[in-house]
Amino acid sequence: IHAEAYAAGELKHGPISLIEAGTPVIGIATDSQTALKTLSNMNEAKSRGASVLAFCSERFCKEFTEEGFDCLSLPDCPSEFSPALAACALQLFAYNAAVIRGRDVDKPRNLAKSVTVE
Repeated sequence: IHAEAYAAGELKHGPISLIEAGTPVIGIATDSQTALKTLSNMNEAKSRGASVLAFCSERFCKEFTEEGFDCLSLPDCPSEFSPALAACALQLFAYNAAVIRGRDVDKPRNLAKSVTVE
């Protein structure tokens, strides 16, 4: 599955033009300074027909579910640790998506070796 990552603030500078009905969009809201802006951007994606999923800290789940988003709750933690916590959750999500699609997660396609062993 092709995937691209953008900072939520960059959505309105181009990537939003690629969103159409059925486009999967995952929003990550773990920081109190940007959570409401991320929610606003997710609403923009939803208004264009995207299928939106939120990964957010427990303290933000109420706002996201009230807006009608499915929310995967991450434990609250200090802001300096939240990127690592979100990355772990997203890796598990990607792993399970691959398993559900019947992909062999131990043998990715088109992966060239960059290091040769003598």
